[in-house]
Amino acid sequence: MKKITAVALLSIALVSCKKETKTITKVDPETGKTVTVEVPADSAKSETATAAVPVLAIYDSAGVYRQTFNLEKGKSYPLKTIQKDVQTLTAPNGQTQSGTSETTDEMGFMVNDFANRVYDITINLLGKRNAQTAKGKTIAVDTKEAEPKEEQLKMMWKVNKALVGNSLKMKMDQNGKVISITGFDPIYTKVSSSLNGVIKDAKQKTEFVNSFKESFNEKMLKEQFTKNLLLFPEKGVKIGEKWSESENATPDGKVKLTTNYVLKSVANGIAEISVSGGIPKKSDKATHEGVTRSMSSELSQSGTIKLDQNSGWIKNQVVNVKTTQSETLSDGKQSQTMKTSSNSTVIVNP
Repeated sequence: MKKITAVALLSIALVSCKKETKTITKVDPETGKTVTVEVPADSAKSETATAAVPVLAIYDSAGVYRQTFNLEKGKSYPLKTIQKDVQTLTAPNGQTQSGTSETTDEMGFMVNDFANRVYDITINLLGKRNAQTAKGKTIAVDTKEAEPKEEQLKMMWKVNKALVGNSLKMKMDQNGKVISITGFDPIYTKVSSSLNGVIKDAKQKTEFVNSFKESFNEKMLKEQFTKNLLLFPEKGVKIGEKWSESENATPDGKVKLTTNYVLKSVANGIAEISVSGGIPKKSDKATHEGVTRSMSSELSQSGTIKLDQNSGWIKNQVVNVKTTQSETLSDGKQSQTMKTSSNSTVIVNP
């Protein structure tokens, strides 16, 4: 009888020590996949709150991948863009001329803080280079090099030099939406001052600064960063699934540039996306005073973008863009055709 009582008491003790559990859903830090686990009821609330923030920025939920950003405080993330254009002009007599231009922009995104799912980031403008090659000769303007001796290049160097070395402040939420970018006015002032002695006419100087503001402002940079950094559709995407973005290629919006994306794979910490699309061939013909002018143009693009699965940041991009344009003038007896082709390569974080 004593043994039974002892066993009964032991059972009561075990029951009283057993904690109530609760089933929650969270993201596995190793695979990035959503899993169901049991945790003590008293910690379920905090576990659920933690689980709401993915450990991996690009994570899988029931076969659907979504892109967020998981950036480290105190770390700087690079955004170096190189665009190289090779243009070829073919004259009516068949002779060709070609030239190459290359632009490099280098920025660093320093993460200062992360609170309420919003990143506080300093954008450091680190460097800018412009180069042109024609007939075997290359002319370059580089902010990391000394001021060029050629008078026609000095103004570009001074403006670029006034631009780099500065910083902007950016607020971006965890999903990649750029909330605000500030700090432009001091840069505008420096650029304007760099023109002193270079552009003597006050009106021309004002026009130049206004033109600079139109190409370097909050709206333009928001669009650029959103296009370069936030690629996944909001609803998420499966492996092999295609999605598309469309933008105006002409001011009137009649011609559209379509970019198609396909999530090829997510493996070894890399999300790889293929890029295709472009502008379909467009032809126009008009006759004036007996002369018919026929024009056709076409643009195609292809390439690959790789994102870091842990941070969500762009790791590498190589996209090739090919543009062809043809113009023919004919009076019914004879005709002349001029052709222009451009092969561009856009590389991000080489």
